[in-house]
Amino acid sequence: MTRVLNFGAGPSALPESVLKQAGEGLLDFQDTGIGIAEISHRSNEFKTYLQGVESDIKKLLKVPDSHVILFTQGGGSAQFSAVVLNMLARHHELYPALEPQQRVMDYIITGSWSDKAAKEARRLGGGTVNVVVDSRKLSAQEKFDNIPSHRSDTYKFSRNPVLIYYCANETVDGVEFSRDEGNETSFPFHLLPEHAPLVGDYSSSFMSHPIPRLQDHAIIYAGVQKNLGPAGLTVLIVRKDCIVDVDKATQNGAPPVPLCTAYQTLAKHHSLYNTPPVLSIYITGLVLRKMIQDFGEDALEKYAALSANKSAKVYDALKKGEENGVFKSKVRGDSGSQMNVVFDFIAGAEALNMKGLRVRVSLYNAITEDQVQTLVDYMTKFSEGKSVP
Repeated sequence: MTRVLNFGAGPSALPESVLKQAGEGLLDFQDTGIGIAEISHRSNEFKTYLQGVESDIKKLLKVPDSHVILFTQGGGSAQFSAVVLNMLARHHELYPALEPQQRVMDYIITGSWSDKAAKEARRLGGGTVNVVVDSRKLSAQEKFDNIPSHRSDTYKFSRNPVLIYYCANETVDGVEFSRDEGNETSFPFHLLPEHAPLVGDYSSSFMSHPIPRLQDHAIIYAGVQKNLGPAGLTVLIVRKDCIVDVDKATQNGAPPVPLCTAYQTLAKHHSLYNTPPVLSIYITGLVLRKMIQDFGEDALEKYAALSANKSAKVYDALKKGEENGVFKSKVRGDSGSQMNVVFDFIAGAEALNMKGLRVRVSLYNAITEDQVQTLVDYMTKFSEGKSVP
């Protein structure tokens, strides 16, 4: 069987060796005689495995003891709600006398996902939403095609917010905060108010590079279906002081928090209050072990270098295609994502009154440099007008 080169946005490609291991585990998990999709999540074997997954994430990301790792379901979209409710509960615990209009949630809007997160915060209520910056207002086309520079007076943070939300990489729009803190499109950590309750959505770049200033975040969350495993599992990294008694907070006027959405529930029951996505956790664990086996506990430095090399090759081919009038980038040059390269196919299209021929190339961890080179060779030949299969 010839496997397809999967540049899809997600669920993403997974290492073939991991898929073969997973196939074996479906029949027999760790010599138990029971497949991983059948075994009890409360069995000692699975509990031990889950602890190993947690430990490997801590090792690779260098998670400090001030934070805990939790596993849940619902993807990043469920966290749009969970983050708001849990952080409002915390804010009520800290400042019980404030009125709802005094509880401000800061949102940095740079793409479709951060826009949806802000809309959900408004829908839930319990506080007001302050848009710190909306990158569409800095675009000539009023599009999500840029990351705002922090060298201008662009970011307007609140003084004592409930939370400050950002999305590190916007999968749909192909923009990403620069991973080089010296770049003006990197995240503006230096502009944050003191003790900022920072929330980072890392779904589409999770485990492709070290998370900058992880210890300064209140919450980091990510669906694993881009770089780490199959859809179904969401990983949370939560600072311990953000895990509060949500029922007590409700008595103080905070909005009620559904039981399985409360970080307190997840932490108290070690992510096993209800049945977790067992198969997704299993495959995620296999990927983590492969990462460590291949590159050691500093694997994320290696993956970051690979990510930079792969995306650079595609952007170079895109630039040549633009010069030949075949492709057109959708993103400003200093804002391009290393995970999701987005551009338009325009060769002859405008003459035929065709628009919307959009291409998105996703370069997650399991995509190899050889596979990227195959894509680049195709793009180059096509943009030069040469025949392609």
